[in-house]
Amino acid sequence: MSTKSGLTQRLAIVAGFEDPTVSLEQYRTPPELAAHLVHTADLQGDIEDRTVVDLGCGTGMLALGAALRGPTRVVGLDIDPDPLDTALENERKVASTTNVEWVRGDATDAPLRHAEQTTVVMNPPFGAQSGNEHADRAFLATAAAVADVSYSIHNAGSREFVESFAGDNGGEVTHAFGAEFELPRQFDHHDADTQVIDAEVFRIDW
Repeated sequence: MSTKSGLTQRLAIVAGFEDPTVSLEQYRTPPELAAHLVHTADLQGDIEDRTVVDLGCGTGMLALGAALRGPTRVVGLDIDPDPLDTALENERKVASTTNVEWVRGDATDAPLRHAEQTTVVMNPPFGAQSGNEHADRAFLATAAAVADVSYSIHNAGSREFVESFAGDNGGEVTHAFGAEFELPRQFDHHDADTQVIDAEVFRIDW
Protein backbone atom coordinates (compact mmCIF):
# COMPACT_ATOMS: atom_id res chain seq x y z
CA MET A 1 0.00 0.00 0.00
CA SER A 2 1.97 2.98 -1.28
CA THR A 3 -0.27 5.98 -0.64
CA LYS A 4 -2.39 7.36 2.17
CA SER A 5 -5.32 7.85 -0.19
CA GLY A 6 -5.11 4.23 -1.28
CA LEU A 7 -5.14 3.15 2.35
CA THR A 8 -8.19 5.33 2.99
CA GLN A 9 -10.02 3.64 0.12
CA ARG A 10 -9.24 0.17 1.44
CA LEU A 11 -10.45 1.11 4.93
CA ALA A 12 -13.68 2.71 3.70
CA ILE A 13 -15.28 -0.76 3.51
CA VAL A 14 -14.66 -1.45 7.21
CA ALA A 15 -18.07 -1.73 8.87
CA GLY A 16 -18.80 0.01 12.16
CA PHE A 17 -20.76 -1.00 15.24
CA GLU A 18 -24.16 -2.64 14.76
CA ASP A 19 -25.30 -1.99 18.33
CA PRO A 20 -22.85 0.45 19.96
CA THR A 21 -22.66 0.78 23.74
CA VAL A 22 -22.77 4.34 25.00
CA SER A 23 -20.74 3.66 28.17
CA LEU A 24 -17.90 2.27 26.05
CA GLU A 25 -18.07 5.27 23.69
CA GLN A 26 -18.06 2.95 20.68
CA TYR A 27 -17.55 4.95 17.51
CA ARG A 28 -16.09 3.82 14.21
CA THR A 29 -12.77 5.58 13.62
CA PRO A 30 -13.14 7.55 10.36
CA PRO A 31 -11.17 5.86 7.54
CA GLU A 32 -9.38 9.12 6.68
CA LEU A 33 -8.18 9.57 10.24
CA ALA A 34 -7.18 5.92 10.57
CA ALA A 35 -5.25 6.08 7.30
CA HIS A 36 -3.48 9.27 8.37
CA LEU A 37 -2.48 7.76 11.72
CA VAL A 38 -1.24 4.51 10.18
CA HIS A 39 0.54 6.28 7.32
CA THR A 40 2.32 8.56 9.79
CA ALA A 41 3.33 5.59 11.92
CA ASP A 42 4.63 3.78 8.85
CA LEU A 43 6.72 6.77 7.80
CA GLN A 44 8.26 6.77 11.29
CA GLY A 45 9.21 3.10 10.94
CA ASP A 46 6.67 2.05 13.57
CA ILE A 47 4.65 -0.49 11.56
CA GLU A 48 6.71 -2.60 9.18
CA ASP A 49 8.33 -5.69 10.74
CA ARG A 50 6.91 -4.86 14.16
CA THR A 51 4.12 -6.15 16.38
CA VAL A 52 1.14 -3.79 16.33
CA VAL A 53 -1.50 -3.89 19.08
CA ASP A 54 -4.83 -2.09 18.73
CA LEU A 55 -6.21 -1.46 22.23
CA GLY A 56 -9.99 -1.26 22.24
CA CYS A 57 -10.00 -2.24 18.59
CA GLY A 58 -13.77 -2.20 18.11
CA THR A 59 -14.53 -3.37 14.58
CA GLY A 60 -10.86 -3.27 13.61
CA MET A 61 -10.26 -0.03 11.73
CA LEU A 62 -6.79 0.78 13.08
CA ALA A 63 -5.69 -2.85 13.36
CA LEU A 64 -6.60 -3.52 9.72
CA GLY A 65 -4.98 -0.31 8.56
CA ALA A 66 -1.76 -1.42 10.23
CA ALA A 67 -2.12 -4.92 8.78
CA LEU A 68 -1.94 -3.40 5.29
CA ARG A 69 1.50 -1.91 5.96
CA GLY A 70 3.65 -5.00 6.52
CA PRO A 71 3.83 -5.64 10.27
CA THR A 72 5.10 -8.91 11.65
CA ARG A 73 1.97 -9.41 13.73
CA VAL A 74 -1.23 -7.55 14.60
CA VAL A 75 -3.38 -8.04 17.71
CA GLY A 76 -6.80 -6.44 18.11
CA LEU A 77 -8.04 -6.38 21.70
CA ASP A 78 -11.56 -5.47 22.80
CA ILE A 79 -13.76 -6.18 25.80
CA ASP A 80 -16.95 -6.49 23.72
CA PRO A 81 -17.30 -9.74 21.72
CA ASP A 82 -19.83 -8.40 19.18
CA PRO A 83 -17.49 -5.86 17.53
CA LEU A 84 -14.81 -8.56 17.39
CA ASP A 85 -17.15 -10.66 15.25
CA THR A 86 -17.57 -7.68 12.93
CA ALA A 87 -13.81 -7.14 12.94
CA LEU A 88 -13.28 -10.69 11.70
CA GLU A 89 -15.73 -10.04 8.85
CA ASN A 90 -13.94 -6.78 8.08
CA GLU A 91 -10.63 -8.60 7.96
CA ARG A 92 -11.99 -10.87 5.24
CA LYS A 93 -13.23 -7.87 3.23
CA VAL A 94 -9.99 -5.91 3.53
CA ALA A 95 -7.99 -9.02 2.62
CA SER A 96 -4.64 -8.01 4.07
CA THR A 97 -1.69 -10.34 3.78
CA THR A 98 -1.11 -10.09 7.54
CA ASN A 99 -3.42 -12.12 9.73
CA VAL A 100 -4.86 -10.35 12.76
CA GLU A 101 -5.41 -12.03 16.12
CA TRP A 102 -8.71 -10.82 17.58
CA VAL A 103 -8.63 -11.16 21.37
CA ARG A 104 -11.40 -10.52 23.87
CA GLY A 105 -9.98 -8.72 26.87
CA ASP A 106 -9.95 -5.52 28.88
CA ALA A 107 -7.62 -2.97 27.31
CA THR A 108 -7.15 -1.36 30.72
CA ASP A 109 -5.91 -4.66 32.15
CA ALA A 110 -4.55 -6.26 29.01
CA PRO A 111 -3.37 -9.88 28.98
CA LEU A 112 -0.23 -8.77 27.16
CA ARG A 113 3.45 -8.56 28.01
CA HIS A 114 5.89 -5.88 26.96
CA ALA A 115 8.00 -6.89 24.00
CA GLU A 116 10.56 -5.07 21.94
CA GLN A 117 9.41 -3.67 18.62
CA THR A 118 5.80 -3.23 19.69
CA THR A 119 3.59 -0.35 18.55
CA VAL A 120 0.21 0.41 20.09
CA VAL A 121 -2.43 2.15 17.98
CA MET A 122 -5.69 3.13 19.65
CA ASN A 123 -8.77 5.27 19.65
CA PRO A 124 -9.61 5.12 23.37
CA PRO A 125 -12.81 6.52 24.86
CA PHE A 126 -12.51 10.27 25.24
CA GLY A 127 -14.22 10.24 28.63
CA ALA A 128 -17.06 12.37 27.31
CA GLN A 129 -19.70 10.65 29.41
CA SER A 130 -20.39 11.83 32.96
CA GLY A 131 -18.52 9.65 35.42
CA ASN A 132 -16.16 8.45 32.71
CA GLU A 133 -13.77 11.39 32.64
CA HIS A 134 -10.18 10.63 31.63
CA ALA A 135 -11.16 7.16 30.49
CA ASP A 136 -8.19 7.37 28.12
CA ARG A 137 -5.77 7.43 31.07
CA ALA A 138 -6.02 3.67 31.66
CA PHE A 139 -5.46 3.00 27.95
CA LEU A 140 -2.29 5.10 28.03
CA ALA A 141 -1.14 3.16 31.09
CA THR A 142 -1.51 -0.09 29.16
CA ALA A 143 0.39 1.38 26.22
CA ALA A 144 3.21 2.36 28.56
CA ALA A 145 3.31 -1.19 29.93
CA VAL A 146 3.24 -3.18 26.69
CA ALA A 147 4.80 -1.01 23.95
CA ASP A 148 7.82 1.08 23.16
CA VAL A 149 5.82 3.48 21.01
CA SER A 150 2.12 4.36 20.78
CA TYR A 151 -0.26 6.39 18.64
CA SER A 152 -3.52 7.47 20.23
CA ILE A 153 -6.50 9.68 19.38
CA HIS A 154 -7.82 12.05 22.05
CA ASN A 155 -10.27 14.88 22.44
CA ALA A 156 -8.94 18.30 21.45
CA GLY A 157 -7.25 20.08 24.34
CA SER A 158 -5.66 16.90 25.71
CA ARG A 159 -2.04 17.77 24.99
CA GLU A 160 -1.16 18.97 28.49
CA PHE A 161 -2.69 15.87 30.05
CA VAL A 162 -1.07 13.45 27.59
CA GLU A 163 2.36 15.06 27.89
CA SER A 164 2.12 15.05 31.68
CA PHE A 165 1.01 11.42 31.81
CA ALA A 166 3.73 10.35 29.40
CA GLY A 167 6.40 12.19 31.37
CA ASP A 168 5.26 10.62 34.64
CA ASN A 169 5.49 7.14 33.08
CA GLY A 170 8.84 7.30 31.33
CA GLY A 171 7.48 8.47 27.99
CA GLU A 172 7.75 11.49 25.73
CA VAL A 173 5.34 12.94 23.19
CA THR A 174 7.38 13.21 20.00
CA HIS A 175 4.67 14.09 17.47
CA ALA A 176 1.20 15.62 17.70
CA PHE A 177 -1.31 16.69 15.08
CA GLY A 178 -4.90 17.85 14.99
CA ALA A 179 -7.67 15.92 13.26
CA GLU A 180 -11.40 15.97 12.71
CA PHE A 181 -13.55 13.15 14.05
CA GLU A 182 -17.00 12.71 12.53
CA LEU A 183 -19.56 11.24 14.91
CA PRO A 184 -22.73 9.75 13.40
CA ARG A 185 -26.04 9.97 15.20
CA GLN A 186 -26.18 6.65 17.04
CA PHE A 187 -27.16 7.44 20.64
CA ASP A 188 -30.24 9.12 22.16
CA HIS A 189 -28.27 12.15 23.36
CA HIS A 190 -27.20 13.01 19.79
CA ASP A 191 -29.19 15.88 18.27
CA ALA A 192 -27.70 16.08 14.76
CA ASP A 193 -27.34 13.36 12.12
CA THR A 194 -23.59 13.91 12.21
CA GLN A 195 -21.28 16.01 14.33
CA VAL A 196 -17.65 16.81 13.66
CA ILE A 197 -15.46 17.26 16.72
CA ASP A 198 -11.85 18.30 16.95
CA ALA A 199 -9.40 15.63 18.02
CA GLU A 200 -5.65 15.26 18.51
CA VAL A 201 -3.30 12.39 17.74
CA PHE A 202 -0.14 11.82 19.78
CA ARG A 203 2.92 9.67 19.17
CA ILE A 204 4.56 8.70 22.45
CA ASP A 205 7.99 7.13 22.72
CA TRP A 206 7.89 4.98 25.86
